[in-house]
Amino acid sequence: MTSSIRFLADESCDFSVVRALRADNYDVLAVSEFTRRSDDRELIEQAAQEKRILLTEDKDFGQLVFASHIDSAGVILIRFPGNARRTLTETVVKCVQEQGEKLLGAFVVLQPGYARISRTSYAQEDD
Repeated sequence: MTSSIRFLADESCDFSVVRALRADNYDVLAVSEFTRRSDDRELIEQAAQEKRILLTEDKDFGQLVFASHIDSAGVILIRFPGNARRTLTETVVKCVQEQGEKLLGAFVVLQPGYARISRTSYAQEDD
Protein backbone atom coordinates (compact mmCIF):
# COMPACT_ATOMS: atom_id res chain seq x y z
CA MET A 1 0.00 0.00 0.00
CA THR A 2 1.42 3.36 -1.03
CA SER A 3 -0.32 5.33 1.70
CA SER A 4 -2.70 5.19 4.61
CA ILE A 5 -4.82 7.80 2.82
CA ARG A 6 -8.17 6.34 1.80
CA PHE A 7 -10.87 7.71 -0.48
CA LEU A 8 -14.61 7.55 -1.05
CA ALA A 9 -15.59 8.49 -4.61
CA ASP A 10 -19.19 9.63 -5.05
CA GLU A 11 -21.24 8.95 -8.17
CA SER A 12 -20.24 12.25 -9.78
CA CYS A 13 -16.53 11.40 -9.66
CA ASP A 14 -15.19 10.26 -13.02
CA PHE A 15 -14.46 6.54 -12.61
CA SER A 16 -11.11 7.00 -14.36
CA VAL A 17 -9.98 8.77 -11.17
CA VAL A 18 -10.96 5.70 -9.11
CA ARG A 19 -9.04 3.41 -11.47
CA ALA A 20 -5.96 5.66 -11.51
CA LEU A 21 -5.77 5.94 -7.71
CA ARG A 22 -6.30 2.19 -7.32
CA ALA A 23 -3.54 1.57 -9.88
CA ASP A 24 -1.30 3.69 -7.64
CA ASN A 25 -2.23 1.39 -4.70
CA TYR A 26 -4.65 3.71 -2.91
CA ASP A 27 -7.72 2.33 -1.14
CA VAL A 28 -10.69 3.81 -3.04
CA LEU A 29 -14.30 2.92 -2.28
CA ALA A 30 -16.56 3.90 -5.19
CA VAL A 31 -20.18 4.68 -4.31
CA SER A 32 -21.28 3.51 -7.77
CA GLU A 33 -20.07 0.01 -6.87
CA PHE A 34 -22.35 -0.40 -3.84
CA THR A 35 -25.42 1.83 -4.29
CA ARG A 36 -27.50 3.42 -7.01
CA ARG A 37 -28.39 6.64 -5.24
CA SER A 38 -26.71 8.27 -2.27
CA ASP A 39 -27.48 11.16 0.03
CA ASP A 40 -24.74 13.84 0.19
CA ARG A 41 -24.97 14.24 3.96
CA GLU A 42 -24.82 10.46 4.52
CA LEU A 43 -21.81 10.19 2.20
CA ILE A 44 -19.86 12.90 4.00
CA GLU A 45 -20.68 11.24 7.33
CA GLN A 46 -19.63 7.81 6.02
CA ALA A 47 -16.38 9.27 4.69
CA ALA A 48 -15.68 10.92 8.06
CA GLN A 49 -16.46 7.75 10.04
CA GLU A 50 -14.20 5.67 7.79
CA LYS A 51 -11.55 8.43 7.62
CA ARG A 52 -11.84 8.57 3.84
CA ILE A 53 -11.31 11.69 1.75
CA LEU A 54 -14.35 12.30 -0.42
CA LEU A 55 -13.70 12.61 -4.17
CA THR A 56 -16.47 14.49 -5.95
CA GLU A 57 -17.39 16.75 -8.83
CA ASP A 58 -20.53 17.91 -6.97
CA LYS A 59 -20.30 21.52 -5.69
CA ASP A 60 -22.94 20.80 -3.02
CA PHE A 61 -20.25 19.30 -0.80
CA GLY A 62 -18.66 22.72 -0.35
CA GLN A 63 -21.94 23.96 1.09
CA LEU A 64 -22.22 20.94 3.38
CA VAL A 65 -18.69 21.10 4.73
CA PHE A 66 -18.33 24.87 5.13
CA ALA A 67 -21.79 26.38 5.61
CA SER A 68 -23.25 23.48 7.61
CA HIS A 69 -20.01 22.86 9.53
CA ILE A 70 -20.19 19.12 8.99
CA ASP A 71 -16.99 17.36 10.01
CA SER A 72 -15.09 15.84 7.15
CA ALA A 73 -12.03 13.63 6.72
CA GLY A 74 -11.37 15.80 3.67
CA VAL A 75 -12.93 16.60 0.32
CA ILE A 76 -11.38 16.90 -3.12
CA LEU A 77 -13.77 18.83 -5.36
CA ILE A 78 -12.76 18.21 -8.96
CA ARG A 79 -13.59 21.09 -11.32
CA PHE A 80 -12.42 20.10 -14.79
CA PRO A 81 -14.21 21.45 -17.87
CA GLY A 82 -14.72 19.14 -20.84
CA ASN A 83 -11.78 20.53 -22.80
CA ALA A 84 -9.35 19.74 -19.93
CA ARG A 85 -10.57 16.25 -18.99
CA ARG A 86 -7.64 14.52 -20.67
CA THR A 87 -5.39 15.64 -17.78
CA LEU A 88 -7.93 14.85 -15.04
CA THR A 89 -6.58 11.54 -13.70
CA GLU A 90 -2.95 12.63 -13.92
CA THR A 91 -3.74 15.84 -12.01
CA VAL A 92 -5.65 14.06 -9.22
CA VAL A 93 -2.96 11.40 -8.72
CA LYS A 94 -0.19 14.03 -8.76
CA CYS A 95 -2.04 16.14 -6.17
CA VAL A 96 -2.50 13.10 -3.90
CA GLN A 97 1.14 12.06 -4.26
CA GLU A 98 2.49 15.56 -3.63
CA GLN A 99 0.14 16.62 -0.81
CA GLY A 100 -0.23 13.23 0.91
CA GLU A 101 -1.34 13.48 4.54
CA LYS A 102 -1.95 17.24 4.17
CA LEU A 103 -5.18 16.31 2.36
CA LEU A 104 -6.64 14.81 5.54
CA GLY A 105 -9.19 17.26 6.92
CA ALA A 106 -8.72 19.64 4.00
CA PHE A 107 -11.15 20.94 1.40
CA VAL A 108 -9.40 20.93 -1.97
CA VAL A 109 -10.70 22.53 -5.14
CA LEU A 110 -8.75 20.92 -7.95
CA GLN A 111 -8.75 22.62 -11.34
CA PRO A 112 -6.47 22.29 -14.37
CA GLY A 113 -3.10 23.63 -13.24
CA TYR A 114 -4.36 24.78 -9.84
CA ALA A 115 -5.25 23.36 -6.43
CA ARG A 116 -6.74 25.47 -3.61
CA ILE A 117 -6.39 23.75 -0.25
CA SER A 118 -8.43 25.00 2.71
CA ARG A 119 -8.49 23.53 6.18
CA THR A 120 -11.75 22.27 7.70
CA SER A 121 -12.65 21.75 11.35
CA TYR A 122 -11.75 18.05 11.16
CA ALA A 123 -8.03 18.78 10.72
CA GLN A 124 -5.92 18.14 13.77
CA GLU A 125 -2.35 19.19 14.31
CA ASP A 126 0.12 16.77 15.89
CA ASP A 127 2.35 19.45 17.45
